[in-house]
Amino acid sequence: MQNNKKKAVVLLSGGIDSSTTAVYAIDEGFDIYAVTFFYGQKHSVEIDFVKKLCDCLKIDKRLIINIPAEIFSSSSLSSASGIEVPKNSDLESAGDIPSTYVPGRNILFLSYALSFAESIDARDIFIGANAVDYSGYPDCRPEFIDAFQAMANIGTKAGVSGDPFRINAPLLKLKKSEIIKLGVKLGLDYSLTHSCYDPDGNGSSCGKCDSCKIRMKGFKEAGVPDPTKYVKSR
Repeated sequence: MQNNKKKAVVLLSGGIDSSTTAVYAIDEGFDIYAVTFFYGQKHSVEIDFVKKLCDCLKIDKRLIINIPAEIFSSSSLSSASGIEVPKNSDLESAGDIPSTYVPGRNILFLSYALSFAESIDARDIFIGANAVDYSGYPDCRPEFIDAFQAMANIGTKAGVSGDPFRINAPLLKLKKSEIIKLGVKLGLDYSLTHSCYDPDGNGSSCGKCDSCKIRMKGFKEAGVPDPTKYVKSR
């Protein structure tokens, strides 16, 4: 039987935002091609969560792209950095962009997704970027999404031929609690997601990094039980 659904490339990291974006795209009727990146991240356990999530959502078109950890060696998320992931930060205070910032990550990830999308004749790319409950990363802002879409459509054969790409960031202006409520509404099992930047050897979340704190706050504000396995010492 021929599949007449529109194709979409979804950047899927296994976290709350990308996973919710994936179920949103599925609900919108897209045929999903999931792209995940291994870049020597300390939280590479997220890739195992992606595999479980894809199995649950019946996403069988998956691509894992390997990027050398050294490219991101200034980030505390990189195993090549030697920098510890910050813990117990004050999420309410404005400050410098944290060491967990990965230089040009979404630029690089979206570039891969764009090449893949044009190769498979897809014109929609979905990313779980969020400009509300995030750590101040510049590549999670509306200005960045708009600029990348404009670049995509002047730098590709499809774009200059009048068949433009759309960079979809449906969660861009939602609070984490609103994202979680949306995912629950769409039937997403959040126990299949992972957020921690510095999990232990068993994959348990630290409960102290920025990502864990944002996750915990989101579930609390959403009134949804947090299914995350945290280390007992938190």
